[in-house]
Amino acid sequence: MPDPRPIYQQLAAGIRDQISSGLLPEGERAPSTNELSKFHSVNPTTSAKALTALVEEGLLEKRRGLGMFVVDGAREKVRAARRESLAAEFIRPLLDEAQALGLPDADLDRLLDEERKRL
Repeated sequence: MPDPRPIYQQLAAGIRDQISSGLLPEGERAPSTNELSKFHSVNPTTSAKALTALVEEGLLEKRRGLGMFVVDGAREKVRAARRESLAAEFIRPLLDEAQALGLPDADLDRLLDEERKRL
């Protein structure tokens, strides 16, 4: 199933992934608008919108005449946002469902352990 998000959000998410994984380290130059456009075969305006979103999130900074660079602390910022998203979108609903089923903590822990072994 294709990603339903706008392309600029998909591009920004890809750069966030690179920051989170360390593939794009703090202090390094991020891809330029033109590089992103060529690589993904998209309009430069779309690439610029993705980079602007990352600047607004405080993950990239513009250095006049040099390009965009990953700011210090960006990796932890991305990871913290992902942890919060994990908690909000998966863990809290899981705990709510377990409570609705009357599932004791020990049983939930056991289910989680079983699923971990399947990975």
